[in-house]
Amino acid sequence: MTDSFTAADSAAPSGPAGPAQAMRLAVLDRDSGFIQVLSKRLDRIGWEHRVLDGPVPVDAIVSMRLSALVVDLAVMGPQAWEWLERLCGALPELGIVVCTGPSTVAQRVRGLRLGADDWITKPCHPEEAIARVGSVVRRRRQANGRATAEPRQAGEVEIRSDRFQAFVAGESLDLTRREFELIELLAAAEGRVLEREEIYRRVWGYAMARGDRSVDVFVRKVRHKLTRLSPEWTYIHTHFGVGYRFAAEPAGAGDTEPEVEEPAPVAEPAPAPAG
Repeated sequence: MTDSFTAADSAAPSGPAGPAQAMRLAVLDRDSGFIQVLSKRLDRIGWEHRVLDGPVPVDAIVSMRLSALVVDLAVMGPQAWEWLERLCGALPELGIVVCTGPSTVAQRVRGLRLGADDWITKPCHPEEAIARVGSVVRRRRQANGRATAEPRQAGEVEIRSDRFQAFVAGESLDLTRREFELIELLAAAEGRVLEREEIYRRVWGYAMARGDRSVDVFVRKVRHKLTRLSPEWTYIHTHFGVGYRFAAEPAGAGDTEPEVEEPAPVAEPAPAPAG
């Protein structure tokens, strides 16, 4: 294994786990080609990482204080399943991505049930592995933050991140998961304007395509639900050409934008007549 964690010497750009959060990754693998390309990419985005090329005791993994582990279970040999179960039990907060050769459905299901967060089949592109690791770590950090988050209050709205729910005057606001993540993100900004691109990246998880109006559509849906239960207040404010801001202000400020309709479904062609 490598003697220590390595990372790029210069300041790194934002990676999938976010610009302000340190990432410590270990890769347990013997595929030299995959490791070489992956390591170069990890250096470029500034993630601390080390390569482990043989079976590693669970206690050693614990002492590394990792954010995530990418593991080829073939390296662990016959004791792979027992090792994975012990690791997941000892480090329930560790993001674990299995990246291994062809497998059966039963094997993948077993790994995920033992505690792995994701499963990638080789051959795979290192960029995909990095994206999946980033996604796993992001979800875990969000879950940990929600578990300890205090309720947010604005006007008649109370946002309970620990319960994935929002309430208006004590009545539960009927939100989908993505709608809740949208209102949670806006409220957490504490009055700061969030650009559409930032909202899309943090809620949907990837860059917004040109012309995509998903953010506007979801804002419209959440606004309607808030207005129905709390008509005296306006919560989501539009900054035209920029994005949105969350603050409880008396209704009638006139900062809402024209309705954005969802794309209409494409009609199926009529079947051709027989003969």
